[in-house]
Amino acid sequence: MSDDTYEIYAVKYGRHERNSSDNFIGGDTHDVPMPLDYFVWAIVGKDRTVILDTGFDQMRADARKRQISKPVGDGLRALGVDPDSVKDVIISHMHYDHAGNHDLFPNARYHLQECEMAYATGRCMCHAMMRMPFEAADVTAMVNKVFNDRVVFHDGAAEIAPGLSVHHIGGHSKGLQATRVKTRRGWIVLASDVAHFYAHLDRRRVFPITYNVADVLAGYDKVEALATSKAHVVPGHDPIVMDIYPAARPNMEGWAVRLDADPKPRPPAI
Repeated sequence: MSDDTYEIYAVKYGRHERNSSDNFIGGDTHDVPMPLDYFVWAIVGKDRTVILDTGFDQMRADARKRQISKPVGDGLRALGVDPDSVKDVIISHMHYDHAGNHDLFPNARYHLQECEMAYATGRCMCHAMMRMPFEAADVTAMVNKVFNDRVVFHDGAAEIAPGLSVHHIGGHSKGLQATRVKTRRGWIVLASDVAHFYAHLDRRRVFPITYNVADVLAGYDKVEALATSKAHVVPGHDPIVMDIYPAARPNMEGWAVRLDADPKPRPPAI
């Protein structure tokens, strides 16, 4: 592995059972089961490991009526990643399912779009509908990290390390960023919530929680342009990811998959 090439692991830590009509603005005529899987991502290089997003814990799962399958820390340790050793964490955006587990990475600095922090602490949070996907505890924990010199703010595209960069997209949340990673099979884009499901990309439809619909739709074109091909874009919550990529380890079937490996053909989106 060269200094600018990485392995990528998607680690599943939870699930939310729901129907397809809940996943698109305007509903869905199929109205079939379409659950959300919850992931964090480990980006493992020769000299560094970077974590994308931090998930949520059991207390938050209980409060939000979500299911934890295995805690985030357990999944990372099973991959050989010690959370205490992680030096850099990318936060795609500050919704509760991406910015919890505040103390899991005690020695890391956090990479965040500046406009996301402004959004999560600004006037939009005066509206219950807008603040619904945020947790005050997650936001204040990030503010504390700022005051402890543990946050690096970015304004648009930025290189985190050779072969690894973040790109402001917006849409779903004002400061949402995608992560572009150089791998042995080309440039992979970890879309996070730029697209929750492959169906959003395939059908150019939009998840109901959104700050700006136009930016969501423009974001699909942006992430596809950043990736080696459309097949190199990985959505943030689609259970199909666990089906088409190989298990990270023989004992991690259904728990973690390797995204820099060649995937199986993907079934058509509903």
